[in-house]
Amino acid sequence: MATLTNHLQLFSQLVNWFMFFCITRTLSNSLETVLTVAGLYYWFIAIESSKGISVISKQKAASYQSAHSRKVALLIAALACAIRPTSAITWLYVGLLDFIYIKSKCRFLFLEVIPIGAIVLAATTFLDWWMYGSRVIVPLNFLKFNLFSSGGDYYGTHVFHWYFTQGFPSMIWTFLPLSVFGVIKSREWRLSGLIAWVLGVYSILGHKEFRFVLPVLTLALMFSGYFLAAISQFKGKNLHGKRQFSRLQLSVILLIITNVPMALYMSLFHQRGTEDVMFYLSKEAHNGRVKGVLFLMPCHSTPYYSTLHSSLPMRFLDCTPSDNKGTLDESDRFLMNPLDFVGEVFGNLSSFSHIVLFESEERHVIQLLLRDSFQEVRRFFHSHFKIDRDLQSSVVVYTRRDVL
Repeated sequence: MATLTNHLQLFSQLVNWFMFFCITRTLSNSLETVLTVAGLYYWFIAIESSKGISVISKQKAASYQSAHSRKVALLIAALACAIRPTSAITWLYVGLLDFIYIKSKCRFLFLEVIPIGAIVLAATTFLDWWMYGSRVIVPLNFLKFNLFSSGGDYYGTHVFHWYFTQGFPSMIWTFLPLSVFGVIKSREWRLSGLIAWVLGVYSILGHKEFRFVLPVLTLALMFSGYFLAAISQFKGKNLHGKRQFSRLQLSVILLIITNVPMALYMSLFHQRGTEDVMFYLSKEAHNGRVKGVLFLMPCHSTPYYSTLHSSLPMRFLDCTPSDNKGTLDESDRFLMNPLDFVGEVFGNLSSFSHIVLFESEERHVIQLLLRDSFQEVRRFFHSHFKIDRDLQSSVVVYTRRDVL
C-alpha cells in the first residue's frame, strides 16, 4: 500500500498541468519549491507527528538520526529563505507548531537555529556583495520592497480571496477534489493546515501570482496521490461477464485527459512568440545581421540576452517602480499612446537595425516605422487568447531596409 501511495503521489506531481508548466522554469520559486519539499522531508523525519496516519512516513528514527535530520532540514530551510525570504512563512508555521514538543528548546534555538541561519545569511550576503560590487543585503531589500512598502502592488493587485477562489484552484485543476478528500481521509491536519496557512498569509499581500504558492501545490498533490491509493482497493464489478474499470483507473484516465493536453498546450504553444523571436534574432546576430534591437513591448516580455548570446546593444521599455505614486513607467506610457511615446522618447529609430513589437501595438506605429525605412521581415505566433492585456496574437519583427 505504501509503495502504491508513493507511486500515485509521484504520478500526481508529474501529470498536474501547472507543475509541468512551471517547475521546469528558471524561477526562484521553482528552486524554493524543491528546497521546501526536501526540507519538510528531513524535518518530519526528525519531528515525530502525533496524529493519525500521515501522508509522510512516520517511522521512528534513531536519536542520532533525528538530530542530524533536523539540522539538515534547518540548513535547507535557511537556503530557501535566502533565495525567497517569503519562504519564512512556511517555516514559521512548521517551526512554531513543533517547537512546543522539542525538549531542549534553548539548545535548539541557540545551537541549531541561530548558528545555521547566521552562517547561511553571512555566506549569501558575502556572495551578494561580491556579485553586486557593493554592500547590499538582498533579503532585507526584498522585504522592504514587497512587504513593508507594498512595492509589488505596482505590478498589479488582486482581491483578497483570489488564491482560494481562482489562483490555487486553477493550479491544482482537476486534482482539487481528490486533494480535499485526501486531506479528510488522511486526517493530516498539520500538513493540510500548512497549505491553508500559506494561502491565507499570501492573500494579505496585494500583488498575487500563481508561482508564489507553488511550494504548497506539491503538498496538495501529495494528498491527491494518497486518496488515489485509498480508492484503489475498490475493484470494478463485473456486469454480464464484462469487466468494468476500477475507480482508480477511471480517476487516472480523467486526470490525464484533463491535464496532459493543457500542460502541452501551455508549454509548447501559448505565448511562445517572445521566445521564437529571440531564437530568430540570435541566429541573425550570429550571421552579423543585427546591429541593435528595440523592443516596443511591455518590459521583460522576452528572454533577452539569456537567449541572444551576443553582446549587442538592445533596449526594452523600462518598468522600474517610481518613488512617486501615480508616475507612469515607459511600458504604461507606450501602451497608452504608442505613436507619441516613440516619437518623444526615441525620435529617429535609425540607430536600431531591428524593432520587435506585438501585433496589437503594430497598427499604431506602422506609419512611423515605414517612414524610417523599416519593413516587416518575420511574424511569430504568440497566443490564441488574451491574459491581462489586449490580445497579443503575434510578435512582429521590423528591420531597416539597408540591413537586409
